[in-house]
Amino acid sequence: MIEAKNLTKRFGSITALDDITATIRDREVFGLIGTNGAGKSTFLRCAAGIYRPDGGSIAIDGQEVFENQQVKRRFFFISDEQFFLSNATPMEMGRFYQAYYGGFDQERFRKLLSEFGLEESRKINTFSKGMKKQLSVLLGICAGTDYIFCDETFDGLDPVMRQAVKSLFAQEMEERGLTPVIASHNLRELEDICDHVGLLHRGGILLSRDLDELKLGVHKVQCVFRQTEAPDALAALDVVSRDVRGRLNTMIIKGDEGEIRAVMNSVDPVFYELIPLSLEEIFITETEVAGYDIKKLILGE
Repeated sequence: MIEAKNLTKRFGSITALDDITATIRDREVFGLIGTNGAGKSTFLRCAAGIYRPDGGSIAIDGQEVFENQQVKRRFFFISDEQFFLSNATPMEMGRFYQAYYGGFDQERFRKLLSEFGLEESRKINTFSKGMKKQLSVLLGICAGTDYIFCDETFDGLDPVMRQAVKSLFAQEMEERGLTPVIASHNLRELEDICDHVGLLHRGGILLSRDLDELKLGVHKVQCVFRQTEAPDALAALDVVSRDVRGRLNTMIIKGDEGEIRAVMNSVDPVFYELIPLSLEEIFITETEVAGYDIKKLILGE
């Protein structure tokens, strides 16, 4: 388990991380969302022991990471800025990491290179950005670590490769308990993979919640009422937003599903249905209640 307690990091007069407290549980995908400059990369670099915290701490199973070589062997960090040895080939990078990660699986690495269509003896400096990202992921997977830290890993990958990488993470989680920590500025990229999501803004965490918990407490209801106006009984529900197009009402409602269904049945609509919310809709609901506009923070709208 990774625990950050009152984690603070400054660069001169700039506070990149401001008193962050967060817990990343084992065998779950933790998604770290935020715009450029929100502190995502700084958080991962503190978690990887690259930066020394200016305040607070970050530890893995109670052991602080900075200048702790034993702990650092338990994770693999994929930076947004790709780095490889000069003129190296994929197999040479595999041997390089094997010298540090004793459990590096060379046989599987060679197999994955073939499956992903990456030539093992080709110079990496001739690879495209997407190919370099794929190579970094394969090196991280084959290192056999407990954790893998990914900074904008899906940026530069085409949709097919994104799904391939997500499937690879899911397989590793099931087979050996890998814990991926993925930072991204794109909420939609993490929609189908995360168990827990933290929203960073200006160095602080606005929201950190389990997705299952979020989904249980927020519901989207589409319905057509028999009358033009919404029934008075809806006042008993916590309706966060209501959009009316013609006679079709789309409402975001917070609360217990059973209570929502009971009220909807009592007003006898022409029809109604509860439909799943997207991660984007959930976050919009949660952050608007706190006074923030996630469309501006994350989606750039």
